[in-house]
Amino acid sequence: MEKTRIIIADDHQLFRNGLKILLNAFEEFEVIGEASNGEEFLKIIKTTPADVALMDINMPEMDGIEATRRGIKICPDLNIIALSMYGEEEYYYKMVDAGAKGFLVKDSDISEVREAIVTIKKGGSYFSQELLYHVIQKIKHREHESKSANLSKREKEILIKICEGYSNQEIAESLFISKRTVDKHRANLLGKTNSKNTASLILFAIRNKLIEI
Repeated sequence: MEKTRIIIADDHQLFRNGLKILLNAFEEFEVIGEASNGEEFLKIIKTTPADVALMDINMPEMDGIEATRRGIKICPDLNIIALSMYGEEEYYYKMVDAGAKGFLVKDSDISEVREAIVTIKKGGSYFSQELLYHVIQKIKHREHESKSANLSKREKEILIKICEGYSNQEIAESLFISKRTVDKHRANLLGKTNSKNTASLILFAIRNKLIEI
């Protein structure tokens, strides 16, 4: 069985050690690198192929946002999951814009970490329900000008399906349209909402109250 190769980037060694032990306990995972800051992370990915990176947001020398942005340029296929503490909601959009495909709180159960890695490795996105709750609360407590991007009824239907975790093929089958049509609508959604990936689309939908959590 081909293992999912993982890099952990966090400035706390005890946290890295504990997470590494827990992840390596799964037969399908292998932690192949550790970094205490963004600079170290970039050096690792230049020489060590990886599938997934678990990225702390706040690190010395280079934070997780910049490390994610530069890391995606070096390895476009690298899947980055942000590791977050409560109160860091202001950074979520910046991490998604940089290319992160998911978020986990640092005290997540290891089963949720596993689920996030498996989901993102398959091309999906993953948001801790606790983090989504905090994002929504932030949105509710501030005035927000809706930017619905003039989405059509069909585009909104497809966006909701994307947020529910459906693949393009599954969306096509549920709406009785071709996968090529869904592909085109997804591309249009990314363009209209100025989103880079599925994670960006999900945050757009939440921000504009197109879905409820």
